[in-house]
Amino acid sequence: MTHPEISFEFFPPKNIEGTFRLWDAVQVLSPLDPRFVSVTYGAGGTTRDLTRDVVATLHNHSGLRTAAHLTCVEATRAETLAIAQEFAAAGVTDLVALRGDPPKGAKGFTPHPQGFAHSVELIAALAQTGDFTIRVGAYPETHPEAANPNSDIDWLKRKLDAGATEALTQFFFEAETFFRFRDACAREGIDHAIVPGILPIENWAGTRRFAQSCGTNIPDWLDQAFDKALRDDRQDLLATALCTELCDELVQGGVDKLHFYTLNRPELTRDVCYALGMLPASKLKNVA
Repeated sequence: MTHPEISFEFFPPKNIEGTFRLWDAVQVLSPLDPRFVSVTYGAGGTTRDLTRDVVATLHNHSGLRTAAHLTCVEATRAETLAIAQEFAAAGVTDLVALRGDPPKGAKGFTPHPQGFAHSVELIAALAQTGDFTIRVGAYPETHPEAANPNSDIDWLKRKLDAGATEALTQFFFEAETFFRFRDACAREGIDHAIVPGILPIENWAGTRRFAQSCGTNIPDWLDQAFDKALRDDRQDLLATALCTELCDELVQGGVDKLHFYTLNRPELTRDVCYALGMLPASKLKNVA
């Protein structure tokens, strides 16, 4: 069986404890040889400086190909492009270009008067420099701000046409959700790689709230499964089994890349990768 290529998303730490947790996560997952790791921005660009510092440190000391998230929230065009050039000067040429979430408490996204109006403008400006490999977000279920599902596909096509090379999707709970989206994109002439985003369920209550805020469909069977697992104290076992099954269905359906949202908690992601047969080189030697 051919294993999929994998990548991991981390977020920048906010304190010393978070710093140790991030580096523990990197150490646990780096032996799985990810094709890249990415580091997020907070809502409203609140962790911009932290993202820059973490990305530079990962790039310089981890040996991992590192991608920085870059948004255009609450910043001028010049400020945003200056941050991009700081990344390039540090040797980081992979970016995940996003419009970004509005600051907490804001009713919606409002472009900075001298800023990029949306992600397509940001991507086009980054692509014009010729310095970056650009990845973008995609939404297999209707984005909360989208008029309809087709508008999500239209926006994705615009982002790819502007210079992005690959899309990473929002998480979802059923493989068929991704396959429907992939097929709909193909019908619209999108032939770039669309990589499913995978969120291992560390905590069902928190994941459920997050899914509701993102417009991600929550199947009834999933609620029922976690209700029973919580009563039986088997939620971790269920989470590993469900995530492994989801990934396996995607691979069986032709997916050759997976992007894991780790939440800086690596154990479940690691266990899923192991269950899929993706072992570090040291473990492969032991089973040879």
